[in-house]
Amino acid sequence: MELDLGICRLRSWRQSDLASLVRHANNRRIWLNLRDMFPSPYTDEAGRLWLAHVTTASPQTNFAIEVERAAVGGIGFIPGRDVERISAEVGYWLGEPYWGRGIATAAVGALSDFAFANFDLHRLFALPFADNLASRRVLEKAGYTLEAILRTSAVKDGRILDQALYSKTRA
Repeated sequence: MELDLGICRLRSWRQSDLASLVRHANNRRIWLNLRDMFPSPYTDEAGRLWLAHVTTASPQTNFAIEVERAAVGGIGFIPGRDVERISAEVGYWLGEPYWGRGIATAAVGALSDFAFANFDLHRLFALPFADNLASRRVLEKAGYTLEAILRTSAVKDGRILDQALYSKTRA
């Protein structure tokens, strides 16, 4: 998959992305806003494991965010199972030098369109930590609606946090 969004490109991950992936993902400020399954520090070994997983996955649901011919972030979705098979959770991260440029908003919008067009999904949702105002704004600009604040629903770095539940439904 490859989508040119002007400001960035969404594309399939490549083994050659390893150095750029590790350089941008190995950032505590990024890790603080993601699930614990995202490693910190983000090592070459973590990058190799991730690339081995996503480059062989079928169907493909995880993509690189490319700027200036380098993978500077990632975006994807996890389809639900059983009765929730019509929903998917969206997640994304972007290298810190690229924050505040509209790249994440463009990527979330494009991924959402791709997911609805290519999968039997009726609802996408995201669960940023409630204090991650930048990510919440990305979702709002990409057409997601705040459904709820899930109080004391997560723990990160030893802190109990609220999460904001955002969703977008098929038009």
